[in-house]
Amino acid sequence: MRPAIPAFKALLLASCLLPLSVPAQAQTEAKPAPLADLVKAVDIPYETFKLKNGLTVIVHTDRKAPIVGVTTYYRVGSKNEPKGKTGFAHLYEHLFFGGSENVPNFDVPLEAAGSDSTNGSTYYDRTNYVETVPKGALPLALFQESDRMGHLLGAVTQDKLDKQRGVVENEKRQGDNQPYGLIQYAVSDGLFPVGHPYRHTTIGSMGDLDSANLTDVRGWFTDHYAPNNAVLVLSGDIDVATARPLVEKYYGDIPSGPAVKPVVAGPVTLPATLRREMTDQVATTRLLRVWSGPNLNDPESSALDVGMSVLGGLASSRLDNALVRGQQLAVSVSANVEQHEQLSVITVSMDVKPGVDRKVAEAALDAQIASFLKEGPSADEVKRAATKEVSAEIGALEVVGGFGGKGAQLAEGQLYSGDPAHYRKELAEIAALTPATIKASIDKWLSRPALMLAITPGERTLSGDQLGGWDDGANEPAPKPDAKTPVPPVKQSPPRKAPPVAPVSSLTFPTLEHATLSNGIEVVLARRTAVPKLLVNVEFNAGISGDALDAPGTQGMLMAMLDEGTAQDATGGHTRNPTQIREEEERLGAELQAGAAMDTSNVMLSALSANLAPSLDLLADVVRRPAFDPAEVERVKQQRLASLAQTMASPQGLAFHVFNPILFGPNHPYGHAGDGLGTQASIKGFTSQSLRAAQAQWLRPDLARITVVGDITMEALKPQLEKALGDWKAPASPKPVKAIDAPALPARPRIVLIDRPNSPQSMIVAGRLLPLKGTQPGQEALGLANEVLGADFLSRLNSDLREEKSWTYGVQSIVRQPVGQRSLLVVAPVQTDRTGDSIVAMVADMKALASDKPVTPEEVQRVTDGNIRGLANRYETNGQVLGAITSNRLLGRPENYDATLPTLYRQIDAAALNNAIRAQLQPDGLVFVVVGDRKLVEPQLQKVGLPVEVTTVTP
Repeated sequence: MRPAIPAFKALLLASCLLPLSVPAQAQTEAKPAPLADLVKAVDIPYETFKLKNGLTVIVHTDRKAPIVGVTTYYRVGSKNEPKGKTGFAHLYEHLFFGGSENVPNFDVPLEAAGSDSTNGSTYYDRTNYVETVPKGALPLALFQESDRMGHLLGAVTQDKLDKQRGVVENEKRQGDNQPYGLIQYAVSDGLFPVGHPYRHTTIGSMGDLDSANLTDVRGWFTDHYAPNNAVLVLSGDIDVATARPLVEKYYGDIPSGPAVKPVVAGPVTLPATLRREMTDQVATTRLLRVWSGPNLNDPESSALDVGMSVLGGLASSRLDNALVRGQQLAVSVSANVEQHEQLSVITVSMDVKPGVDRKVAEAALDAQIASFLKEGPSADEVKRAATKEVSAEIGALEVVGGFGGKGAQLAEGQLYSGDPAHYRKELAEIAALTPATIKASIDKWLSRPALMLAITPGERTLSGDQLGGWDDGANEPAPKPDAKTPVPPVKQSPPRKAPPVAPVSSLTFPTLEHATLSNGIEVVLARRTAVPKLLVNVEFNAGISGDALDAPGTQGMLMAMLDEGTAQDATGGHTRNPTQIREEEERLGAELQAGAAMDTSNVMLSALSANLAPSLDLLADVVRRPAFDPAEVERVKQQRLASLAQTMASPQGLAFHVFNPILFGPNHPYGHAGDGLGTQASIKGFTSQSLRAAQAQWLRPDLARITVVGDITMEALKPQLEKALGDWKAPASPKPVKAIDAPALPARPRIVLIDRPNSPQSMIVAGRLLPLKGTQPGQEALGLANEVLGADFLSRLNSDLREEKSWTYGVQSIVRQPVGQRSLLVVAPVQTDRTGDSIVAMVADMKALASDKPVTPEEVQRVTDGNIRGLANRYETNGQVLGAITSNRLLGRPENYDATLPTLYRQIDAAALNNAIRAQLQPDGLVFVVVGDRKLVEPQLQKVGLPVEVTTVTP
């Protein structure tokens, strides 16, 4: 229930080795598939029909899984809000989940039916609602969505309005509380004049949210939520012959409403360059250059999008090459264009490297923009950017529903362009782009006066509570109606009865094929042919827990260095510098990601099936032959120091950074910060030699396993893996051993308070160790019990603190499942004045669940049947399947574990859930870390009944 950008654009996230010089033409043997062939692979066939009341329905058939994405878009967003009602479209979206005349709570029936991604979002141009349901639950989903559309007003009460208003205001506080969280207000205020429909933010102002009343709510529904202002997309295991009678049945009797009045809006050219300064509680100076630009249907839209990718979107972008890897004036850069129905926002951003003179950095940034305007992109840059975008679009074809899947793409094409297949036009435009057309677009839009915004470290002097509205100088919200004036009653329609949910078929998990390379590396393949892409995961038995044998942050730093240059050795390979690695990824439409989890270190390759061989060649070089060039090591160290500083400036980042050492103890393998960054001292101590030693110790074939999911046979896969990795020999040294069974610190319940002045919210992270290992079998009841407690939107904690008390945007409990000792976490960002009350309430909810308010039959049915019916949703994408395979292997589960879950879940009853709650999910022994404004929070915490320790964190 948060803003989201348009789906199509949203897709667009031992021995000493010396580098050897090789001729440029020998740098790569990659022969990427032609871009035109890749474009042809993107296809979302559909059929449409329209009801008499004006509802447009689009149906896309995808039989790969027995699920259907239900996607509803309404032609109303924050740009439709008049003065005094900013934030209203989003507030109404929240109310839309509060129940209708025939459905008391929308989430309960859908989650019990196995729905996934039951959510909604609001942005400038639209409000959307999504759920992906088992095929047998489609009638229920259509019944509920139609009941919201045609039978809502009788269920909207003042109590619901007041509670959701509080939730939305905490959503606003949560966003404002982040480092750089106030930038959105400064950008909107600087780019657009007062009254421009895109000027006020979607979240709106606190004053306008406070003034929203029941009459406003009902008027908003009547004016905007009608079938003729909506697009319904059904995508998945469905066809028109089945869909039409269902849609007619549930939506056909809903009357048309008034058409949404057109909004006049467009890009604005500033009369002169506008400079604005902000100080904030940030670690790094951020420089922005911002313009408004053409709408998403403008002929120049695609050219501008690809041009900005070349400038600062690609990993090998002009700005990255010059300012991050070249002059090393920045720790990060970006350039993008966020496209909307009537305009776009063009942004260039630079986070200045600490210690660099701001004037020098600013001059270099502007010089790069000017140089790009003068030169334009090269043909190779255009092709790389286009290939990356098309590859991302191919990957998106895996998902039928949700915010970024095929349903959303069809809906947005219809809503914004009058053509569900508008994505085809965009891809064709991208494939046909030339450097000249991109240069012309960049010249036109970026040569105009810019908003130049600088956010520098210092005290935050602005409050988000005063920002987000029209800000016309009056700052006066619309007057509230006289409390004595009664709100007219709503005439309710005759009752409607929800349809039953049909039984689900047995889960079909992909068959796993096995092979072993000549050096002993095990290979597991799950073949899936839905899209012509693959995931290749090389997993090492290392991870952050391995840092206990080295220095904190070693694994994170080691994995970060893998794609920072490769060198030849006796096994061959290519010499590639960091830029060449990124350029090759882009030409291939591939993506390499390396990182460290708690128990494993992983290198993940996402590759197009047509480009697998050269992509594996790149993967092998990165894994086997990292160069650890001293200059690159020093640069990455500075970047990680900046990342650590930014983590410490973030409420959530800071809380999680300190939590593992508090819970396990700093000497336990699990007592390192989960972000894997280490400390300032450890980062500064890394050298080429120490990293090369860590590589020899941990990145070795006898600690590696390979998992592949995607469009390939084992017959075709194994020879390619053998060529890339089969001659990789294990060293003679023994394998390292991690002491993950070492005893952790004894429990010491307390509150650790970390002062963060001027915070509108407090970040609470609570946790305790559990007497269980992740590898112990039979913990399914604990997982389901945790859904009842806090791992689910309908959980006890979230229902109380969010839905009932409105003190938070959301609470979540997590039962972490590493190989070793498990732990329970409760995470709750809460409004500052309710910090102490929130801790008391969480503790009370946990105790009540084990005593006078045990698990209800409804909760048992929801978490058991819901999980059984929702299994098909869990394995829709290659990434989900890969995650299941690697998790099962890591925790010692059988390969058919996921297929056995229905049987396991059916054996779990209320008694089993209550036993798990009493044994594992109680507050005894919890330690609370609170990041908030000490002067406001500490007096509250002193009343909680736990010892309070105020601490200062040293990075």
